[in-house]
Amino acid sequence: QLQLAESGGGLVQPGGSLRLSCVASGNTLDYNSIGWFRQAPGKEREGVSCITTTRGITNYGNSVKGRFTISRDNAKNTVYLQMNSLKPEDTAVYYCAYGSSWICGFRLSDYKYWGQGTQVTVSS
Repeated sequence: QLQLAESGGGLVQPGGSLRLSCVASGNTLDYNSIGWFRQAPGKEREGVSCITTTRGITNYGNSVKGRFTISRDNAKNTVYLQMNSLKPEDTAVYYCAYGSSWICGFRLSDYKYWGQGTQVTVSS
């Protein structure tokens, strides 16, 4: 079983940056993909970015390509999401999740463990 804890959210002005962190506690060796998702009020949860744990293959949602960067530190069981050039439409609760799939994708059912989320608000 895993426990995931996100941090790094907050209020930022448009054009600003934030870095989210997701620390995993427990046995992470059985999980092959780590994803970041977000959910805005009244909207469905959507995939933002994901990374495979062994080869570091990454994937990004179309709305964040070129602005967000995912990375991982396996020694620290930590995954990061660097978010630059933030827009008001990036406002959401951001969640990290661990899954067993070798394919880095955004199907919610591929991810077994989820964190509690961290709020990101982009506003002037």
